[in-house]
Amino acid sequence: MNKKSNEDKYYLDLKIGKFNFQTKKNILILMLLFIIFTVLSAGSYAKSVSDDLSSSVFRLHVIANSDSKEDQVLKYKVRDALISYMNTLNIDLSNKDDVVESARKHINEFTEIAENVIAQNGFDYNVNIEIGNFEFPTKTYGDISLPAGFYDALKVKIGKSEGQNWWCVMFPPLCFVDVTSGVVPDESKENLQENLSDEDYDIISENNGITRFKFKIVELFKNFGLRVANK
Repeated sequence: MNKKSNEDKYYLDLKIGKFNFQTKKNILILMLLFIIFTVLSAGSYAKSVSDDLSSSVFRLHVIANSDSKEDQVLKYKVRDALISYMNTLNIDLSNKDDVVESARKHINEFTEIAENVIAQNGFDYNVNIEIGNFEFPTKTYGDISLPAGFYDALKVKIGKSEGQNWWCVMFPPLCFVDVTSGVVPDESKENLQENLSDEDYDIISENNGITRFKFKIVELFKNFGLRVANK
């Protein structure tokens, strides 16, 4: 093979090498763009679902004085009294904003009821009750699951509030769900469905593979967001 042929082969190999390198580079760029697009889309979807849920439910958060058996029993007694009173206030209310406004107007009554229950059971703990937007972990109520995130809630802190937490949903009313049977009353589901899009309701209530995958996406992004917010 003469010198010119060798040079032609060299330059041809060089061009092929550059072409292969550029092709691989383009493929990697496309893969990276696809990953970024997928992550952004999943994040946007998770935020949309979470925002919809957060704007549609009003939760109850009760924190016991301590983890002693007596304080935990007291926590549930306070919870039951507050929920019972809340149900009398909300009997004709059908949306979350009205329920929250009702709770704000009667926050002094909530405090008085909690203090009375505590005193009737022989304790002298103080009670701090506030309405705000608070962080919640992923929680399951019967066959309904709500992803982690920030939700409007009535927070009740008993005494030192160093005991285990108790959470439920005051609107739509899921607080008295029998978790042992895993069944949410149809009326509660209807109220929840009326305040959510079909997509969001399916995500928190269905247990098939597709909706569970969607729930995990929402849960993943919300948990990540909570970790970032707490740093």
